[in-house]
Amino acid sequence: MTSEADPDDWSWADGNADWVPPAIDTTRPSVARMYDYFIGGKDHFAVDREAAEGILRVIPDAANVARANREFLIRAAGAMAQSGIEQFLDVGAGIPSSPSVHETVRAVRPEAAVVYLDNDPVVLAHNRAMFADDDRIVTVAHDLREPSAVLGDPVVRGTLDLDRPVGVLFVAVMHFVDLANAPRIVARYVRDLAPGSHVAITAVCRDGMSPEALEAAEAIYARSSAPVVSRTVAQIEQLFDGLTLQAPGVHEVYRVADGGSIQGGIAVK
Repeated sequence: MTSEADPDDWSWADGNADWVPPAIDTTRPSVARMYDYFIGGKDHFAVDREAAEGILRVIPDAANVARANREFLIRAAGAMAQSGIEQFLDVGAGIPSSPSVHETVRAVRPEAAVVYLDNDPVVLAHNRAMFADDDRIVTVAHDLREPSAVLGDPVVRGTLDLDRPVGVLFVAVMHFVDLANAPRIVARYVRDLAPGSHVAITAVCRDGMSPEALEAAEAIYARSSAPVVSRTVAQIEQLFDGLTLQAPGVHEVYRVADGGSIQGGIAVK
């Protein structure tokens, strides 16, 4: 039954208790499953492991990069909760891993609401099963590049009060969005957020990275569910336009031994 599901049919994620996960494509790597492999998870297939190992041959620090991104995510979510934010949108949430965003923020704000956003079938299936009994933790299936659809989703609107500050997490996801549209997409999310909302972003920075390594990594991701897009520091800073960056601004989350880095920051509307 699952193998015949329409991979473009996300109706099962609308609150129907009788949902059936869409077919999972194991013929090409999934960036979510590759990331899961990098951080030591178990929800990946041979095609994902092969691609991830290819990245590790080009960038031996890739697993450390993924783990550093994950640590940044948890620090950012915790800092937002400490600042008083009680509702969160995790964009490109990925396969569940502990500590999670909801575990982190609820340690500070026990009633915190969290919306996980992704469009990978494995991510959605796991999250749907894990959070079925908690109406303050929901998972929605959308393409992050369609912010109007995301923020207009009745499940999102029913979980998050956009008249109050929201913590939005774009961690390890904006390097899958093209250079031209990414600033506009972030700005569209920000437009609907209340003053006092926080936005965290990390992205791959190409500054200092060898052209050969960059080309090889891009070629591997080009065959995956989402091609990777590297940026300069200036282009990452552009994602925060219209927001007030918090100290230390856009900074290194992790520097790869052979060049390049992950850069990130937290900003306030």
